[in-house]
Amino acid sequence: MSVYLVGAGPGDPGLITARGLELIRSTDVLVYDRLVAPELVDESPESALRIDRRGLNQNEINELLIAYGRAGLDVVRLKGGDPFVFGRGGEEALALAEACVAFEVVPGVSALAAVPGAVGIPVTHRGIASQVTAVTAHTNELDFDWLARAPGTLVFFMGLANTEALVDGLIASGKDPLTPAAIISRGTLPNQAVVEAPLVELTPAVNEFDPPALVVIGETVRLMGRLMASPSTCLQSAEPSPG
Repeated sequence: MSVYLVGAGPGDPGLITARGLELIRSTDVLVYDRLVAPELVDESPESALRIDRRGLNQNEINELLIAYGRAGLDVVRLKGGDPFVFGRGGEEALALAEACVAFEVVPGVSALAAVPGAVGIPVTHRGIASQVTAVTAHTNELDFDWLARAPGTLVFFMGLANTEALVDGLIASGKDPLTPAAIISRGTLPNQAVVEAPLVELTPAVNEFDPPALVVIGETVRLMGRLMASPSTCLQSAEPSPG
């Protein structure tokens, strides 16, 4: 018997790992995040206790995991993305370790690369970006001077509400206002949406989107148009010229 900290992936239920799905299907208790796909919750047994974590603070979640783990039950803590990438999985793992409750971390597909990748933005690309920096977009915690100089691609999690502050902070600290940037909403889902714009023009697009969303800034954003070109465009370019 154990507690399993399972990454559900970035949104699309098909992106969970085989190991994660196996555990959901056999769990006694499922504690899940708001952004987890309902299809994954429905994979748990009818007899399983399903607990939506909305309304619970982190300490309450930790106590639930410890209590059910000590009761000898199999517990799945289902978290969006990967448990250790802005998922507070480390906090829950520490709480379980300190309580001497056995646990296992089951990694998930992180939104860090999956969400930009779903719209044709590689976060690294040879000759363009050899570094990616993942940042939580709580602006009172950010070192804009450092971020403005950081090479490669910047990926801001939970950035939608703070886009204006991110843009202003980066530009004020020396980031080129024309740096390619994008907002990606509901990435990997059928209703995903994206807007691409120079950094300085990104803020007005915020009102078009709903969370969850990532903000991606860097030269690799330019590749989106080429990677997402329609097959008809390729066929037209391949047609021989008349005569």
